[in-house]
Amino acid sequence: MFDLTGKVALVTGAAQGLGRGIAEALATQGATVVIADIKAAEAEATAAAIGRGAWATPVDVTDRDQVFACVERVRSRHGRIDILVNNAGWDKVGPFLESDERDWDRVIRINLYGPLYFLKAVLPVMVAQGGGRVVNIASDAGRVGSSGEAVYSATKGGIIALSKTLAREMARHGITVNAVCPGPADTPLFAEVRADNPRLGEALVRAIPLRRLAQPADIAAAVAYLVSDEAAYVTGQTLSVSGGLTMV
Repeated sequence: MFDLTGKVALVTGAAQGLGRGIAEALATQGATVVIADIKAAEAEATAAAIGRGAWATPVDVTDRDQVFACVERVRSRHGRIDILVNNAGWDKVGPFLESDERDWDRVIRINLYGPLYFLKAVLPVMVAQGGGRVVNIASDAGRVGSSGEAVYSATKGGIIALSKTLAREMARHGITVNAVCPGPADTPLFAEVRADNPRLGEALVRAIPLRRLAQPADIAAAVAYLVSDEAAYVTGQTLSVSGGLTMV
């Protein structure tokens, strides 16, 4: 357990899946969690289930104006934002040569522009208050590549590079920036992939040395550490949470 009492945490894509697991973990450890998600009803239900002062705010991470309005709502209500977790993401699996460029655009806007918008809006708040913690949810696909996920891998590789660069730029302001890279995880997004290609899902599980998909709590534990005071000297790092699927 890490003590996050008094911290305000903004988690994107937190209505379900990994984001919800992260939000639950941070709230359990004392943070006031803001559930930012395009699925407004699901976000409200998640906030109600978490309790502990958690609340929901609707946002489309691909819309710059909505992102800045979301951040202003949080700042106005709490006066600060101590933790930002850029978790919202999307993928469409398939061979690159058969991919639809319209899907490229959606993947890039959600996975790359979304975090960029939130970082541009939140970092000035953290600079003004004298510190903060940022965790960007990337992917092992961005570290080592992943067949059928070319554009997704490109965006997640971009998130890793972005995290390292901002870690350098923000260090003097007392802000740490790190990336967490999940491997295959038991989420609604993975369920969609599995439904389209059951054999792919089975093969992925067999390839993981620990022989199971990651659970949201597995990823949440890594995030909780990186946003805690115990990780105050950890920045610019890329942490794989993949059950041993990748070891480089």
